[in-house]
Amino acid sequence: MTRFIGTVTLLSLLVNAAAFGTPGVRLPSSFVSTVQSTPRLSPLFISGAGTDLTNGEETSPVVRSIEAEMARAQRKREKYEAKLRKFKSKIKELEKKKMKYLEGSTLVQVEQTFTETAARSAIKAMMWRVIAGSVTLVTTLKFSGNFAYALKVVGSDFFSKAFTMFVGERIMNKSSAGRKSGSDSAGRSVAKALIWRLFAICNTLTVCFFISKDFSMASKIAGSDAIFKTFLMVAYERVWAKIEWGKEYQVDFTI
Repeated sequence: MTRFIGTVTLLSLLVNAAAFGTPGVRLPSSFVSTVQSTPRLSPLFISGAGTDLTNGEETSPVVRSIEAEMARAQRKREKYEAKLRKFKSKIKELEKKKMKYLEGSTLVQVEQTFTETAARSAIKAMMWRVIAGSVTLVTTLKFSGNFAYALKVVGSDFFSKAFTMFVGERIMNKSSAGRKSGSDSAGRSVAKALIWRLFAICNTLTVCFFISKDFSMASKIAGSDAIFKTFLMVAYERVWAKIEWGKEYQVDFTI
């Protein structure tokens, strides 16, 4: 037992001498080279032992999280790059149109056609209903003498006429007849006013008769303001023809 302890102690001294270079102690060169050539593993490497990073079989959760974040960032980058390419293409297209317009405006005849946005049509319809409804209120009150009845007539056809006028504006917007120099012509305004007045007379006549059950009074109300409203709507259309808001221009070149 004593011999065994002594042997262990001697080996410990020999190892320390090899590691720290204790003077006066010589060890076999083969033993020293073996000890010194043994690699020392860092704590990071030891903690990651058992993880195969080359084959990706047991990737660390931290690495997986970073890779997922990288993938999301890459997808966002590709998305925004696609949008950027789209806007660059749009800008180039608009620049070409601008150059064609600038060149064509001095060399050839330029026809400016346009379409109206849905927002423009909606605002036009609602504002006209306020104006026309006020006229209808006065006319109905004049013939019926009943303010409650006049309010019923105006209120009943306010939204229906606003909606039908909006639909009519969108249908008329599909035709470029009477549109030149960036606005509606006077003839187009007159045609729109006559078409709308024909419908409005039938609508007002139906509503008045449904409420009062008196066809004579309903016809007076529907017909009395027909001429006045026709001229009023022509003026209303001429004012809107000069308003640029809600117009989308389409420039065509002809020689």
